[in-house]
Amino acid sequence: MSKKHPVVVITGSSGAGTSTVKKTLSSIFQRQKINPATIEGDSFHRYNREEMLRLQEQATSDGEQFSQFGVGANQFQRLEQLFKNYGETNCGEQRHYLHNEEEVKYHSRRLNTVFEAGQFTPWEPLPSDTDLLFYEGLHGLVKTESVDLPRYVDLKVGVVPVVNLEWIQKIHRDSKERGYSEEAIVDIILRRMPDYAKFITPQFSETDINFQRVATVDTSNPFVARDIPTLDESFVVIQFRNPDIRHTDFSNLLSMIQGSFMSRRNTIVVPGGKMELAMEIIFAPIIADLMDRRWAT
Repeated sequence: MSKKHPVVVITGSSGAGTSTVKKTLSSIFQRQKINPATIEGDSFHRYNREEMLRLQEQATSDGEQFSQFGVGANQFQRLEQLFKNYGETNCGEQRHYLHNEEEVKYHSRRLNTVFEAGQFTPWEPLPSDTDLLFYEGLHGLVKTESVDLPRYVDLKVGVVPVVNLEWIQKIHRDSKERGYSEEAIVDIILRRMPDYAKFITPQFSETDINFQRVATVDTSNPFVARDIPTLDESFVVIQFRNPDIRHTDFSNLLSMIQGSFMSRRNTIVVPGGKMELAMEIIFAPIIADLMDRRWAT
């Protein structure tokens, strides 16, 4: 952890809703005139799309376990080194994983190189004038026998819907945005389950704050669900590891968010439609405090 060069992490599995937190924090950064170095978790995968598909097919043929969630498919040591280096020196390296043609066109123009979707851009130095490192992705708080990412993070945020809702979101997203068949997506979900339990779930015991969306409609069979439950059909359970994190005022939250209530001394529940408002109220003073401590050093 570093007062001078703080690291902020949002971690959550694919389709969990980390993009909502990213959007909220990006808005706060803009209002508070903070210049972040933004890191995409996918950029620390070890293999490009073509390589990953080939390795997964080989693992399946050999009866072995291999998924995007596991150690073999990711560069955990390199990500840990980035967090450590940034906290100490405000420096590090980044690259980009190109998910779609829009990203391909942008980075091909920027780097005057021809890329394809599913590839990585080359590693590049981070900008030299950033105020904090902002990571959003799958593995920002991983701990194994050889790496300990949480030790280098100043604000740790988890985003994790109940698992059936997470699967519904993933099935719909990958089908609509990536053109996968539902059968292929279900196969991916099942193949990833051992690594999900080993590397994704334990991260949510390392967080400072967890946001968990719970649907108030039937999600008992996510593999046949035709609609994603809306935010208005959900509650969001917000748990604070330390009830006094950055002097969070629970009374203020309850008074400002209609329909919210405390379920435990460290847990507030808000209507799903108020999730972004809750994030704004919670994160704005925390980020301001991080910057105050940075500028005071």
